[in-house]
Order: sequence, then C-alpha cells, then structure tokens
Amino acid sequence: MTDKTIKFSIKEEHENEMRRSLQSVYNALNEKGYNPISQIVGYLLSEDPTYITTYNNARSIIRRIDRDELLQSLVKNYLDI
Repeated sequence: MTDKTIKFSIKEEHENEMRRSLQSVYNALNEKGYNPISQIVGYLLSEDPTYITTYNNARSIIRRIDRDELLQSLVKNYLDI
C-alpha cells in the first residue's frame, strides 16, 4: 500500500480564484458588447467601478479582488516567473 499525499497550496488556490473571478468579469463585459480588456484596465488604473458592468454581478465580483494582488499576479504571469 502506498499513501499518496495531496499537496494543497493556499496561494495557488487564491490565484485560481482570482483567475476565475476575472474570467467571469471578462465574460460579462464581452456579452454586453464592451471591450473587456479596455474596461478591466480602466478599472485597475482608476479603481472606478463604473468601468465594470453590473451584468451577471461582474462589478461586485471584481471589487472582491485585491487590485494590488491582481496586478502582481498579472505581471508575474506575463513575465512567466
């Protein structure tokens, strides 16, 4: 018998949750006919929630994400660090 231990990373799960949330916001903006990238960037730069539609609760979802953490994660992923 071998005992297989599953490793669970809280940091990894947190980043996955941010990814799911951001994807949900992206989809809502896209469905409403907005340019999702421009709208999300506008929100991240200004913290003005009106950049994000209320459709499918997207505005509420994105406001639960810490902007600094999200920006750090985006830069790390872009640089593949």
